[in-house]
Amino acid sequence: MFANRFTAFVDACTLASALKRNLLLTLAEAEFFRLRWSAIILDEAQKAIEKILADKDVADATVRASRARASMEAAFEEAMVVDFDQFLSACEGLPDENDAHVVAAALKTQAAVIVTDNLRDFPEELLRRLNLEARSADAFIADTIALDTGRAVAAVRRMRERFRKPEKTADVLLLDMEANGLTETVDVPKAPHSLALGSKEATYPPWSAATP
Repeated sequence: MFANRFTAFVDACTLASALKRNLLLTLAEAEFFRLRWSAIILDEAQKAIEKILADKDVADATVRASRARASMEAAFEEAMVVDFDQFLSACEGLPDENDAHVVAAALKTQAAVIVTDNLRDFPEELLRRLNLEARSADAFIADTIALDTGRAVAAVRRMRERFRKPEKTADVLLLDMEANGLTETVDVPKAPHSLALGSKEATYPPWSAATP
């Protein structure tokens, strides 16, 4: 465990993809960092998950998305950030004022980083003044694995061991990572070939909504 683990506030876009979501939550579960989100973030994530499932013609998309959200909240009860409206005034200057809630919640929880794939919406100069940094999901996951590659790989391997229907072979998992834009994660030294070790039969973690 990392006694001085940092806090990461995750944006909804990083929770929509099941693979990114699984990796982020797996590393948080392994106590590499403190995971934080807000009700607004989970609302947006749930809608995005539902849309992804519906676009794949999954009949119970709404139920699965709701179940994934409930499982995330149950697994990380301490992650919810509330009462951050007083920090909204510090968020002026964002390209999209609708993203102010993300920065405000990150400030409230004293996060070190905002994990988002919408980097253009969070200018580096503005965040620097607030002692914040924005990192893509790929860069953040890669950096986290690099903190302790062996321990991180073991956590991701356990994640893989839960996958079934469909199973995830080593090659499929790495191809899925690349397809999801996780190129930095795949390139982490010594990690790629180890990420897929483990047994073939298990169940998806409850927050995955059982979709790749």
